Amino acid sequence: MIHINQQITPSDLLPKLQRFWDVSATSVDAIETSCPPGSASPVFTIEGRYTAKGWTEWTQGFQYGSALLQFDATGENRYLDLGRQRTVDLMASHLTHVGVHDHGFNNVSTYGTLLRLMNEGRLEEDRWQRNFYELALKVTGAVQAVRWSVTSDGTGYIYSFNGPQSLFIDTVRSLRALSISHQLGHALMGERDEKISLLQRLVEHATNSARYNIWYGEERDAYDLRGRTAHESIFNTNSGDYRCPSTQQGYSAFSTWTRGLAWGMLGFAEQLEWLATRGDQELEEVGGRESLEALFLKAALATCDFYIQQTPTCGIPYWDTGAPGLTQMGDYLQRPAEPFNSYEPVDSSAAAIAAQGLVRLGKYLESQNKPDASRYLQAGLTVLDTLLDEPYLSVDPQHEGLLLHSIYHHPNGWDHVPAGQSIPCGESSMWGDYHARELALYVGRLAKNEPYYTFFGPSAS
Repeated sequence: MIHINQQITPSDLLPKLQRFWDVSATSVDAIETSCPPGSASPVFTIEGRYTAKGWTEWTQGFQYGSALLQFDATGENRYLDLGRQRTVDLMASHLTHVGVHDHGFNNVSTYGTLLRLMNEGRLEEDRWQRNFYELALKVTGAVQAVRWSVTSDGTGYIYSFNGPQSLFIDTVRSLRALSISHQLGHALMGERDEKISLLQRLVEHATNSARYNIWYGEERDAYDLRGRTAHESIFNTNSGDYRCPSTQQGYSAFSTWTRGLAWGMLGFAEQLEWLATRGDQELEEVGGRESLEALFLKAALATCDFYIQQTPTCGIPYWDTGAPGLTQMGDYLQRPAEPFNSYEPVDSSAAAIAAQGLVRLGKYLESQNKPDASRYLQAGLTVLDTLLDEPYLSVDPQHEGLLLHSIYHHPNGWDHVPAGQSIPCGESSMWGDYHARELALYVGRLAKNEPYYTFFGPSAS
């Protein structure tokens, strides 16, 4: 269980954050050199060098989004120039990609960041740049919403790249593509000019994710532990009936893959923040503010509580809560995680994603004058404090990564096992590095009382 530091504040972390951004700059520069335009997108490191690894090109937006976050945090214009030019030159295919569930990863991290920076006044106002970013974001939300399966109750979900039977918990974080597209006044157009609400699809997907991918201690099955999260839910595509939990990257359908858990934590927390900006009448058309916020909050609280309870004292989780080697590690939840152990790897990328979810949930509860806000805020800051030090922050200038001890696909054996070790360790991932940057930017703004950082940003003035 995480030992929450109740005293630490965002401003306490500023010296560590300064070092973080210095290391981050070196990493961004190294990846631009080793993974230039035309090469496959970097996914994770092997012996400190970023390399590609197939499924889909789901990490390219994290690569160029990282440069934009580096500019956001430091004001160094060369990173703005790099991230903006690479977005214009290379990201268009991701806008119209109908084969993936990750539009919120690739496109909100790039086009969305550029529009947010313009709305915040960090970029000089330019009408044609604004039109370009807004058009891209309108398109990505609608294209993502096309990937739709209908369930037996008539609602539906955005299906994963596995096919129409598959609902991933990851996609809750990708819903931000639909949020921004809807916020810009866009809709998906169907047959005979049917106007399909992106807000409706967002709500239905989130509702079904909360219903089927997360457990609440309500005796749904023999393993119903509150906050337990399935990577995947499987449906019968003929009838739309739910069939069973599953996983692609976790240990089993009945344990919790911790990065999937983290996607749910952050996804529901940031959607709560976004719902708070929408009008009552707008939300009344999709179930009403009270019921939606109650559902999203129930999912956010359950997943965040599970993370706090099922993670070692330092805040860094092992890759899956049911990983079999954990039985060899004694009372592993009552001491800091051990990235160089002999049995099971930790996943720092899950920690970076989860920490942002914890802090956002805490800030949301604070804004709503709800209890326990400080518990989640302090838990998130505790995790960040751990990530900003060795052995998680990379301090080797020859290593292209930023956040060490990240895991991609342990069941498939894709992650590098260094000589002399028996488990994967010491490597970085593009999503781990990117989300560490998001987290650092977010907490840095809190520390400096700067504009509150959200994926949707302020509206255009």
